[in-house]
Amino acid sequence: MTFTIIFLIAFIASFGLRHWLSQRQIRYVAQHRDRVPPEFAEKVSLAEHQKAADYTIAKLRLGILENGVSAVILIAFTLLGGLEILNIALLQLLGEGIPQQMALIISIVIISGIIDIPFSWYKQFYLEERFGFNRMTKKLFFSDMIKGIGVGGAIGTPLLWIILTLMAQAGDLWWLWAWGVLTAFSLLMQWIYPSFIAPLFNKFQALEEGPLKTQIEALLTRCDFASQGLFIMDGSKRSAHGNAFFAGMGKAKQIVFFDTLIEKLNPDEVEAVLAHELGHYKRNHIRKRLLATFALSFGMFALLGWISTQVWFYNDLGVMPNLNGYNGGLALALFMLVSPVFSFFFTPLASLASRKHEYEADGFAAEKSSSKDLISALVKLYQDNASTLTPDPIYTAFYSSHPPAPLRIANLQRLS
Repeated sequence: MTFTIIFLIAFIASFGLRHWLSQRQIRYVAQHRDRVPPEFAEKVSLAEHQKAADYTIAKLRLGILENGVSAVILIAFTLLGGLEILNIALLQLLGEGIPQQMALIISIVIISGIIDIPFSWYKQFYLEERFGFNRMTKKLFFSDMIKGIGVGGAIGTPLLWIILTLMAQAGDLWWLWAWGVLTAFSLLMQWIYPSFIAPLFNKFQALEEGPLKTQIEALLTRCDFASQGLFIMDGSKRSAHGNAFFAGMGKAKQIVFFDTLIEKLNPDEVEAVLAHELGHYKRNHIRKRLLATFALSFGMFALLGWISTQVWFYNDLGVMPNLNGYNGGLALALFMLVSPVFSFFFTPLASLASRKHEYEADGFAAEKSSSKDLISALVKLYQDNASTLTPDPIYTAFYSSHPPAPLRIANLQRLS
């Protein structure tokens, strides 16, 4: 029962901390709702500022509900015996072996996905609709869902089978082989996703010849960045939010702009936003994040390799393992359910590193493009995306991957 107590303490602490942070953010944003921060007063209207506050609060309240439901589901699967019931039912249906263990994990994924559908629907067709961001049709919603299930099944099922087979047949160091497989798969996906998966969901058109393309190509030359192409993605068919990103690795790198971003920003601002994204690449942020992910997954697999052999891990979480048989899927399922409770407490470290990278990318953009244009672009994006200009400092320190708007703009002004 020792691990049961440890798990419950971590569970209560993580759930309580999530709730407390969300409530802090709601109160802080609401308290600053009626006054635009002085540094934005000339660019952001009170109506826009209040819309951002209301949008932020609405998302937080939905998040609180989602966290509550997730907490109930976690306890139901573990301490209340849900996973044990599901495991026994599948054993009776399929017998022992890898197919049964695969079915266990797939069943958990399906159950979790079904529970998530109402939240996704509400967010898309009520919350996003209410604030003028939704452009997705109900037909597209279900089309995306079906495609996502198909792609996830086609890719995830063979990968799951390989990992469970390694757990069964590769000896005590199965976790090292499994980590190697997952690492290789992650690198392969960097190439597969932009070429084969993303086009299933969106249309990608080459950026047309003209002043914008000429300006961007000049920036790429200044930054010594080789790209396989410049593309515009039809993000507007789902949302009014704008973005830009890299796809692919090595010589296969592609630069992708949402059409909504091109619509909202002038060419100089688009250049500045791209310069920021290029900063992430030139400052090795992408490589560092990838290496950090691989290192973290190595540690997680090593931990799983040890903990999967401990009977208390199963018993203290409401499951009875097969003491003389194969428990690979059961161990993996329990680990997937429980590990986020503990890893949640490391969130501020990842957030801090991400904010540091954002400042460095802003510095690169100021050097290679224009800090003034980046400021102008960011203000427009804050307005159009209804991003709050007054986040709670503690909430920001814990969660935010980007610096709060006032600090980020002030830093860019110093770089002007």
